[in-house]
Amino acid sequence: MHDATHRLPQRRALVTPLPGPRSAALAARRDAAVAAGVGSTAPVYAADADGGVLVDVDGNSFIDLGSGIAVTSVGASHPRVAAAVAEQAARFTHTCFMVTPYEGYVRVAEQLAERTPGAHDKRSVLFNSGAEAVENAVKVARLATGRTAVVAFDHAYHGRTNLTMALTAKNMPYKARFGPFAPEIYRMPMSYPFRDEPGLTGAQAARRAISRIEAQIGVDSLAAIVIEPIQGEGGFIVPAPGFLAALADWARAHGVVFIADEVQTGFARTGAWFACEHEGVVPDLIALAKGIAGGMPLAAVTGRADLMDAVHPGGLGGTYGGNPVACAAASATIAVMRELDLPARAREIEVAVLPRLRELATETPVIGDVRGRGAMLAVELVRPGSTDPAPELAKAVAAEALSQGVLTLTCGTYGNVIRLLPPLVIGADLLADGVGVLAEALRGCARRP
Repeated sequence: MHDATHRLPQRRALVTPLPGPRSAALAARRDAAVAAGVGSTAPVYAADADGGVLVDVDGNSFIDLGSGIAVTSVGASHPRVAAAVAEQAARFTHTCFMVTPYEGYVRVAEQLAERTPGAHDKRSVLFNSGAEAVENAVKVARLATGRTAVVAFDHAYHGRTNLTMALTAKNMPYKARFGPFAPEIYRMPMSYPFRDEPGLTGAQAARRAISRIEAQIGVDSLAAIVIEPIQGEGGFIVPAPGFLAALADWARAHGVVFIADEVQTGFARTGAWFACEHEGVVPDLIALAKGIAGGMPLAAVTGRADLMDAVHPGGLGGTYGGNPVACAAASATIAVMRELDLPARAREIEVAVLPRLRELATETPVIGDVRGRGAMLAVELVRPGSTDPAPELAKAVAAEALSQGVLTLTCGTYGNVIRLLPPLVIGADLLADGVGVLAEALRGCARRP
């Protein structure tokens, strides 16, 4: 990997108590203006960010182990992305591709056809968010197959629209009291090695799900299987080897569209361009967002040309989908990922961090499992001597790490998982410092009564 250069000093430095006075003042303004239903992980307000650090309005510099939930993989202000945004914005910010199309949209679609798994003929359509991408992938699958049923999995997270809430497994905070939800969604058991019965293989876990699909839905009614190759919000669950491939093979044999939700796992995050590649799986449709555009809002569905082109003209789109400024950012972001070989950098992060976390697990009985791929890593916390989830401990660890200048995120169906999503351009020393702070936070919180 070529060295990445950074505009801000890449160091952790706290200069005020947290939150500082300016963040506190902004919080008071927020309470008077922003809906209470919008939550925030940290009580500090961002003023600047670059590489692996985020600086708040009070001048505190934090190590960023969250990347805005896997978005700013090339950093939050990479100069090439910023220049592409500025150049495009100076020309035009919007025409609507459905009214007056432009080259940037076409260029991104070409890049997606080149980069996504499989050598088949592909087409793409661009949107604004991951939820839009997943929802439109389901639309394509239903229209192309003439079927209506859709399978999702335990612990899944696919978004906050009505249809994607139906696909999402976790009730609070995503679904509680927002129903009724879209119909013809069926939930099947996921391969979750830490919580499955011991010895259950990926093939066996797939057969468990398939047998229920065949009994409860029937192949002739099933339009699509929607799955995250590594589940994100559900707990960074890496299915047992062979699980994804067995599902994909069964789907292909029965004319069921296999949709990979790579919104969080895509674009070098797991050490490959897309997480499906680790299992040799080529999805029929792939939903993309987050890391695609360096922080600008952009999403896509890319897939088999026969499926995508089955939709009538005007059946897919949206006013802002494929915004020209976001497209310029995406092309620049993909170029940076390629030139810096960020899939390789993600693998380097795994090699540096995963052994440290596993060593920590041997001395800290509250760590039930350490898992992940590339720069998508997680620690699942439990009550000592059991597999009972410890969500309050996870919350305390994240709070303690923040108090020492390290931003981390929690996740999981049970709220008991600490997830690490550092920018792929983070320096080795900064990453080591951040993981060291997290380790001390885990040790300290585990010792509390």
